[in-house]
Amino acid sequence: MSAPVLSVEGLVTTVASGAGEWPAVDGVSFAVAPGETFALVGESGCGKSLTALSVARLLPAAAASVAGRVVFDGRDLLALPERAMRDLRGRRLAMVFQEPATSLNPVMTVGDQVREVLARHLGCRGAEATQRVVSLFEAVGIPDPERRLAEFPFQLSGGLRQRVMIAMAIACEPDLLIADEPTTALDVTLQAQVLELLAERQRRTGMAMLLITHDLAVVAQVAHRVGVMYAGQLVETAPAARFFAGPRHPYARQLLAALPGAGSRGGPLASIPGAVPAPGQMPPGCRFEPRCHLAAADCHLRPPRLVPGEGADATVRCLFPLQPGPLPLSGEDGGARPGDPAPAGQALLEVSDLQVRFPVRGGLLRRVVGEVRAVDGVTLRLAPGRTLAVVGESGCGKTTLGRALVMLQPVQGGRVVFEGEDLGALSPGHLRARRSRFQMVFQDPFSSLDPRLRVQEILQEGMLALDPPPAPALRAARTVSLLQQVGLDADCATRYPHEFSGGQRQRIAIARALAVEPRLLVCDEPTSALDVSVQAQILNLLRDLQARLGLAYVFITHNLAVVEHIAHEVAVMYLGRVVEQGSVADVLGRPAHPYTRALLASMPVIGARAPASALTGELPSPVAPPAGCHFHPRCPQALPQCAASYPEVTSLPGGHRVRCHLHA
Repeated sequence: MSAPVLSVEGLVTTVASGAGEWPAVDGVSFAVAPGETFALVGESGCGKSLTALSVARLLPAAAASVAGRVVFDGRDLLALPERAMRDLRGRRLAMVFQEPATSLNPVMTVGDQVREVLARHLGCRGAEATQRVVSLFEAVGIPDPERRLAEFPFQLSGGLRQRVMIAMAIACEPDLLIADEPTTALDVTLQAQVLELLAERQRRTGMAMLLITHDLAVVAQVAHRVGVMYAGQLVETAPAARFFAGPRHPYARQLLAALPGAGSRGGPLASIPGAVPAPGQMPPGCRFEPRCHLAAADCHLRPPRLVPGEGADATVRCLFPLQPGPLPLSGEDGGARPGDPAPAGQALLEVSDLQVRFPVRGGLLRRVVGEVRAVDGVTLRLAPGRTLAVVGESGCGKTTLGRALVMLQPVQGGRVVFEGEDLGALSPGHLRARRSRFQMVFQDPFSSLDPRLRVQEILQEGMLALDPPPAPALRAARTVSLLQQVGLDADCATRYPHEFSGGQRQRIAIARALAVEPRLLVCDEPTSALDVSVQAQILNLLRDLQARLGLAYVFITHNLAVVEHIAHEVAVMYLGRVVEQGSVADVLGRPAHPYTRALLASMPVIGARAPASALTGELPSPVAPPAGCHFHPRCPQALPQCAASYPEVTSLPGGHRVRCHLHA
């Protein structure tokens, strides 16, 4: 066997707080061979990202690696001077960060940022560098790459920013790629495309990859070996196939049991109670013991050691490891969940022919030279207590639609009627008074939370805007209740957003939206930054709130497994238009549109072969969409009339509607 590209030996990284320094990464050891993908999984706060930052020597000021070795190409990175590390980073060791909004330079165009990497490490400049950047953007699926070169990060969606980060990371063909949630903000088709691209790079160049993700389906498709982290320690390592056949640590078993899907409809997901302990508050014995449903008396007293597991290349940290074997299956497949309200009845939200357009400016005087029809004639209906999922590729208009529904985005046509009132016709004062009835959970929690406010001030900001505002004692009690509802401790109230992990910030964002007790929540990728156990807690919370309060949700997501679990109806968008709409059972069980079938074919599934990208070609530019059906250049079943005219809506049995000439 060839020597590993990366060898981490007994790594200890401490984090300073007011009470002292505590190990957030505690004795972690693993190796990654050439061409291999080693996946680190676990909940937010387990130390996965801090391990990656320790390897790249990019730790925040409050953290420091105090013990162990990180050997890369025969050199201990922890002993290298910073100048030598700068030569390695970007060239031989590259990293895709979890939050592209904060990782990209806001005052440089994305084209210049990738050109800077090529110039710094390869000496590639001018027209050659520009052409290479265009090729990289095409490889990661950025539509209209020549135009995107001149755009700034704030002009791109979360998915497009993530693609820019991936393009920058692979620009110099590094020996080791550290990918921290590289596909979190990507839809399933682009996710399949990016994973194919990374796998091809591995085969061609022997690139090793340290993959950090909470998406266990992605891990099952691409990882060769898996390491499970909990409270700063590795608790299990194993080859991927053996791990998914039946992990031996109770924590790993419970992570897999928390995965949503059609089989979990009809009941709550199997979430893990409690939360990961903070570095300075570790239990005396097994760190997972307070949350483990199989804990014995010895687990409270004796810290377990990492010992050989099933096979020579597997380890487990448990006094009483489980026997390997298949995971038990629970839940049942079904259409509507018990207690679901009937789809008929008075609508809470009615959207008619909604249109949102953005001007495209060019030339020296920045005159309007075109327009983007981001939302182009969308019609939706949502009843109280129902969940409508909006799915589609990044750039199809999902987020713009969500913002328009709550009047955070000006509309150029159509109507949004909420509780019988046309929101577009309300004065600013009347609209402000109605905002407590509908709220939005944004995709990027870091940029949507005010960094200058403590969590308690963030949660109480909406309460203070109510007329009349609740009394101080009621606000304080409500703050604690909200934090507990989303799985955070009460002492989090006095901390700032930057002191939390990405998943914890998303929970704060959800708590803020719930603070004013709305009737409608527009959730833009609310679980994309969450690990599977916290995702299960949030989905269970949303489901319980819906059952108790009759809340309605517009759920924007690219995770079709979540759609199968939580949604009642689905709307599939492509280039600003809804191409298919109906119940979950109809749209996902019997898809009528070729685009919907492509989305489903691209979805990774544990135990199945890795999906290839089911779509040919690139997503067309929204500035100049194709004539006729916008999807016909990529459609394997395109008919001659598809290039000539856009299909009208065809009604199928059960309220299932589709825009496709195949069903005309």
